[in-house]
Amino acid sequence: MKADPQDQRRLLDVQAIDTGLAQLAHRRRTLPEHAEVEALARELSALEDERVRAQVAVDDLDRDIARLERDVDQVRVRKDRDQARLTVGSGPARELEALQHELASLNRRQGELEDAELELMEQRETAQGVLDGIEERLATARERREDAERRREQALAEITKEEEFKAAGRQPLVRDLPADLVTLYDRIRETSGGLGAALVAGGRCGGCRLELYGADRGRIKAAAPDEVVRCEECRRIMVRTAESGL
Repeated sequence: MKADPQDQRRLLDVQAIDTGLAQLAHRRRTLPEHAEVEALARELSALEDERVRAQVAVDDLDRDIARLERDVDQVRVRKDRDQARLTVGSGPARELEALQHELASLNRRQGELEDAELELMEQRETAQGVLDGIEERLATARERREDAERRREQALAEITKEEEFKAAGRQPLVRDLPADLVTLYDRIRETSGGLGAALVAGGRCGGCRLELYGADRGRIKAAAPDEVVRCEECRRIMVRTAESGL
């Protein structure tokens, strides 16, 4: 393939832009905010699991406390009824004595239920404290995630702006180059890690960095200025200038 030496040198300008675009794409993929957001998502998921377990513990205690309160109310109703009957004092002595025994039993039962309820209420207070602490941690983690997402969006917007700027600069360069040269360059770039053309400097290929020796060096040196020369090792387009050292 033939191409004006100036066009070949301008191909390096295109390569510089493409290298910059590749670097921006890499930066887009590897933004630290991506990992930060993912880590915070995992943290939030774990905290949400903790919150659910803590809420279940509080709900279970609330249910047990409510059950005990109903039991206490039932005992009080029975006590009031027995006390009313005892106050009236009517009925056989044995029945009144039985009422007194039942009242004593109900008092003990009420005391036991109220003690159990008090213990559960203390446990509930502790469980609520655990739940409140988890919810505070959740709120903090959500704020951190929102901040990381905001910083990520800002970084992505900056990258997009740079990409658009570079892409806009690439278009006129490519438009002024021979189509077959650009096609060859793009094909090589796609299969060679993003590098399609490289400057020969100091007798070395700028693509694979290998020094040119013997017949290979002679071949390149003898090639016409408008000949599109490719490296035998990496197959990239070798752009020659007066500083190539050939």
